[in-house]
Amino acid sequence: MIHTENLTKKFGTIMAVEGLSLDVREGEVFGCLGPNGAGKTTTVRMLTSLIGPTDGSATVNGFVLGKQDTDIRRTVGVLTETPGMYDNLSAEYNMQIFAELYEVQDVKGQVEKDLRLLGLWERRFDSAGTFSKGMKQKLAIARALLHEPRILFLDEPTAGLDPEASHLVREFIAELKKEGRTIFICTHNLDEADRLCDRVGVFKTRMLVVDTPANLRASVFGRKVVFHLRAADEGLAGAVRKLLFVREVKVVENKLLVNLDDPEVHNPDIIRTLIGAGADLQFVGELRHSLEEVYLQLVKAA
Repeated sequence: MIHTENLTKKFGTIMAVEGLSLDVREGEVFGCLGPNGAGKTTTVRMLTSLIGPTDGSATVNGFVLGKQDTDIRRTVGVLTETPGMYDNLSAEYNMQIFAELYEVQDVKGQVEKDLRLLGLWERRFDSAGTFSKGMKQKLAIARALLHEPRILFLDEPTAGLDPEASHLVREFIAELKKEGRTIFICTHNLDEADRLCDRVGVFKTRMLVVDTPANLRASVFGRKVVFHLRAADEGLAGAVRKLLFVREVKVVENKLLVNLDDPEVHNPDIIRTLIGAGADLQFVGELRHSLEEVYLQLVKAA
């Protein structure tokens, strides 16, 4: 759905995006993570044909950037970080204006569908300026969906929202994911990215790494399983260290922290070893690093 090769954007002497080569698959939710000024919004603007690249090439939904820009804009939906509305006009009239710009066939029906979808139909006659920030964000998402785009670009969809509004927006994005839409999200909310995204890319002018959140955790920190015992000691740790697939074992209070690959495959062997060595095993869990920890390590290394 989205393919870029060496996509680059300079503003004068300032490098905003450098050599971006990326593939986003159909039906995928892709998260673009990075600090302020990393080039995330510039990337979205290029991929939606709002600005042209300095170098490189891209196709979006099969259309060539720079040659079929009108077709690209017709088939993508965009939620900007600070979406503008006509505050003195009603929510319904705001939607109608953009539906006509997108040449939607059934303007009235589509506007009603999307306002109902976002829970705004009962407030359709109220001016957009009276809406809370969360409601304005939902109205902006509804506007981005008016022409049934195959690809949706969301730039900081929950920025500045309270927890309840953020939850509503995330739930709606999850519903869009179930419909099989391709969604490209730029976000600082790493917990949000962890829950919603199939893959994420860590970005800092250039793309540092792209993978699933789980694979990024494993590549940065490895996988660690915590074996909770009634009593842990070096004797039990030594028995586990003898297993060839174990990388590292640490004793922490009454727990063994075991670093290994494929815990799903090898955990039963460790459990049998511990029980054979006389351990009283209480329960087993995986030590899970947050995506924030992974992100900070990657950006620091860059």
